[in-house]
Amino acid sequence: MYEFSFLATPEKGNVDAILQRPKKTTALLVLAHGAGGDLHHSHMAALAEAFYGRNIATLRFNFPYTQQGKPRTDTPAVCIETFKNAIATARKKVRRLPLFIGGHSFGGRMSSHYKAETGDTRVSGLIFCSFPLHNPKKPDTTRAEHLYGVETPMLFLSGTRDPMADLVLLKPTVKKIMHAQLHELDTADHSYKILKRTRESKEDVYAEAARVAASWISELNEHN
Repeated sequence: MYEFSFLATPEKGNVDAILQRPKKTTALLVLAHGAGGDLHHSHMAALAEAFYGRNIATLRFNFPYTQQGKPRTDTPAVCIETFKNAIATARKKVRRLPLFIGGHSFGGRMSSHYKAETGDTRVSGLIFCSFPLHNPKKPDTTRAEHLYGVETPMLFLSGTRDPMADLVLLKPTVKKIMHAQLHELDTADHSYKILKRTRESKEDVYAEAARVAASWISELNEHN
């Protein structure tokens, strides 16, 4: 594990980041946190560890508002520029490997806006850990409209109890996207908390998410 900082934007300054790279790395994932957490949140650490176990390197980072201890998220423009610089930093540290971007909730959503607005051809795919399709109890799909024009493959890792991604809406939304795949995490909520008594699988939910992501990445690499 390697901790460092990089310049998010000239106006916002530096932000912290953590790189975790397995010995036999097969891909690099630039991973952003959710709106209410930071790169040290237990959920982010668990995701990174699970991906590490599947030989996927992760670079996770703070957005400027989190780094500065502010409660409100940065503007999309700031988040997109931060993503750009996070990717540039990651590329310097981990070269010649397939690049993927994504994150938990807000972070994943911002990764999709980065790809939609920049068209960055280095990005091989997007991985959404709980894509926030809508606010709780306010079902809507407008947050996904920008995804319909993105040709890059996408993987949605979504819990069946996620109040911000009603499967009745998420399933048809994913079908409308050109190269998207949905994997449902049984009984998991927005933060991947599960119901042990009713969950059919005994597999750890983070291990499941990483296994599915690794298989998806492997299939993409075979076709590229």
